Amino acid sequence: MAPVHLTTVTRTQGNNQALKDGSVTPRGFSLDFREVPVLVHAFRRMVRELEFDVCEMAFTTYLCAKAHGKRFTALPIFLVRGFHHGAVVHHPAAGIRTPTDLEGRRVGVNRGYTVTTGVWARGILSDECGVDLDRVTWVLSGDEHVAEYRPPVNVVPMRPGGSLQTSVATGELAAAIGVEASPPLVPLIPEAEEAAFAALRQRGLYPINHLVVVKDELLAAHPGLAVALVDAFAEAKRRYVEKLRADAIEAPTPTDRMYQRVMEITGEDPLPYGVAPNRAMIEQLISHALRQRILDRAPAVTDLFPESTHDLTA
Repeated sequence: MAPVHLTTVTRTQGNNQALKDGSVTPRGFSLDFREVPVLVHAFRRMVRELEFDVCEMAFTTYLCAKAHGKRFTALPIFLVRGFHHGAVVHHPAAGIRTPTDLEGRRVGVNRGYTVTTGVWARGILSDECGVDLDRVTWVLSGDEHVAEYRPPVNVVPMRPGGSLQTSVATGELAAAIGVEASPPLVPLIPEAEEAAFAALRQRGLYPINHLVVVKDELLAAHPGLAVALVDAFAEAKRRYVEKLRADAIEAPTPTDRMYQRVMEITGEDPLPYGVAPNRAMIEQLISHALRQRILDRAPAVTDLFPESTHDLTA
């Protein structure tokens, strides 16, 4: 029987390389990769038009989309993880001496309020720095992928034609999330990279950014699809992690080096797939989304993934 072809979007990265080059394929299915140069545009097209069969997606975008009835479901394949202590930048001359000085001020957010990096960064400001997020006005440079979502009243759009980087540099904004830390802007949290690794050591903070979603109609039509995809993505990731462990990547990227350092700290696979090894971070992201009024209620973790994948780990 010929394999079922699935239009698929995922960025080319170490843990997906074997899928993209065709050396790993899901049993009974063929991944027809579509290249979308700006990956977030694929998220939007999937949310608004269900354009692809299988699509990489930011986790909070998925949570918000699911809450609004979008017809796709995630697999517990967590493609991208990262640290967000350095995501908040400011101008040293702006008078922001501690993160709580952001209260009563305007802080920019790159693109939408539901952007996953912003959710994690605000969580850090709240949990580690004591910032009352409701006392900050969040200024968006874009809109939301999920058009039906309505943000809280302290979230406002940026003036037309404005630039987050310029607005922070001139003092119009006290800080911004998701803007490059290039002079004169610097991370608000000092020694941000080391602070992030300290949070990993001390409380296991290891944020998830991206996962994979599949159209519900395909999951219903092909009962083995979810498991086949998890197995294929897991095998591709296993090959990548073996290279990380052996320091056998020819031109390692900063992301490769980050995952190697995570392995040094934890002694474990830096990209675990499956619900069980990721439950704590999933629940924490849901908690942040609730507190930041992105979700009205907390979904059960198992409701976010097909039943056939609940016990899979890789």
